[in-house]
Amino acid sequence: MTTPPPGCPAHAPAVPLSGPRFQTDPTTLYRDLRREHGPVVPVTLPGDVPAWLVVGYRELHQVTTDAALFTRDSTRWNQWDKLPEGWPLAPMISREQPSILYTVGPRHQARAAVISDALEAIDPFELRRYAEEFADGLIDQFCTTGETDIISRYAMLLPVRVLAKVYGVPDEHGPDLVSALVDMVDGRERALAGQSHVQQTILALVAEKAQHPGPDVASRMLALAEKSGFTPADVAFDLMVMAAAGHQPTADWIGNTLRLMLTDDRFTASLSGGRHSVAEAMNEVLWEDTPTQNVAGRWAARDTRLGGRAIAAGDLVLLGLAAANGDPQVRTDASVLTGGNNAFFSFGHGEHRCPFTAQETAEVIARTAVEVLLDRLPDLDLAVPAADLTRRPSPWLRGMTALPVTFTPTPALGGHR
Repeated sequence: MTTPPPGCPAHAPAVPLSGPRFQTDPTTLYRDLRREHGPVVPVTLPGDVPAWLVVGYRELHQVTTDAALFTRDSTRWNQWDKLPEGWPLAPMISREQPSILYTVGPRHQARAAVISDALEAIDPFELRRYAEEFADGLIDQFCTTGETDIISRYAMLLPVRVLAKVYGVPDEHGPDLVSALVDMVDGRERALAGQSHVQQTILALVAEKAQHPGPDVASRMLALAEKSGFTPADVAFDLMVMAAAGHQPTADWIGNTLRLMLTDDRFTASLSGGRHSVAEAMNEVLWEDTPTQNVAGRWAARDTRLGGRAIAAGDLVLLGLAAANGDPQVRTDASVLTGGNNAFFSFGHGEHRCPFTAQETAEVIARTAVEVLLDRLPDLDLAVPAADLTRRPSPWLRGMTALPVTFTPTPALGGHR
């Protein structure tokens, strides 16, 4: 057998999509993967399941643009009969998940329209008011102490509270829904249990709103779905997707933005004064520290080539959003602030990208969360060295495990700003 040349991407071994480098230094990890393997990297998922990770910006643009060649139809996967029992990524990559994630063509477009129209009806002023009220209520619980963990006591609790309100979920179900969503999207040992809890909560919501509709997203989706030929079960599955996609990435967007503003000299100078720097910091996070690192995925509809790789029909192609954002072909100088440049892949691209109305909802919640916190606690400061901060052990979503801070104790508002 001929020995392959050193560093030859075509012969480089597959890389496990796991390990501490996804937590500690993903930027260097993706740079190394690109250098050693090229823009399309052979990877293995839990259970030694093979896939391809696209880390090149142009290649990712190609995959997300060509929905016919790289389809969301998961039934095409050539590995279904080889998956181990109880596979932890089953909630994320499902063969029989009748949600918008896995529908294609005109049916997908009609389903996306139901979601967009239901979200479009949210009053932006009402959405911000809900976000402010929940933010103040959470801050009231720790503002008199002079210290807290921003992640567990604020960022991780706020988005789902706001989304629960606009979707129609009772407020008291928020905390349990948070835990279940985190378990589900992290794709580890509690993933299936988390998925089950989220499903039960959403099914109960849809059943209730079918009988007693109200001024909420779930009720509007049910009404729109009936006109478009979709069932209440379809609505339930899409609400599950919306809850997962809406909560955890938004929570991580809040946490990652606050981490950036507390640790980066480009933002710390304006931290105490300025709402003007919040939007810039949030945009910078979407480029440099995007909450959604990798997405599963697309399936090749036929044999093809991508980034010099031979992709077989039915192969799973993972979208390396964070890696593509850092591709030197589009980011020649990563030290320069990106400003208002929105060419990042953080919300995806193409037919299956995050709907614009959903992006707006997430941005309102995240920006309000950061602004209200800085208004209430203007001398916020890290309680530990920046080097001691750690990330959750997930190659899919990038967020902080904790963000301990100190501040001057202030009185609780008690519901009055």
